[in-house]
Amino acid sequence: MEMVCLLTNKGIFVKTYFMGLVYSFITLSNPVKSELLPLQTKCLVDTGSTYLVLPQHVVAQLQLATLETREATVADGSSRTVPYVGPVKINFENRSCFVGAIVMGDEVLLGAVPMEDMDLVVLPKLLKLSVNPESPNIPRGLVK
Repeated sequence: MEMVCLLTNKGIFVKTYFMGLVYSFITLSNPVKSELLPLQTKCLVDTGSTYLVLPQHVVAQLQLATLETREATVADGSSRTVPYVGPVKINFENRSCFVGAIVMGDEVLLGAVPMEDMDLVVLPKLLKLSVNPESPNIPRGLVK
């Protein structure tokens, strides 16, 4: 988040905050092919997206199998048919989860499903992804 201080015509300082993009580092691996090395990668953290999104070059490095085809709605409202691959193991700090991923774009995007599964939170003032401070040692979630 970027902060800008403005001086108004009445001599008053006003603090204005602008939201920024949140990036983090995660480790991806293929749990089916344990002989492959894990891949540490920078990802865009996007709570408005559902899935883990991987570009084709990451899918190729991890040798992920195509499981099915899914329809994905992108930011401009249009829909695309995309491959759904997996399984993928995601590690972040002391958390991990297993998910499928859609294949599109040119950067890794961490969506809401894996973030919820690992009980991660976004700290917008710090532009940071973090484990839930209310449960720092193990992930927790609702099951009702």
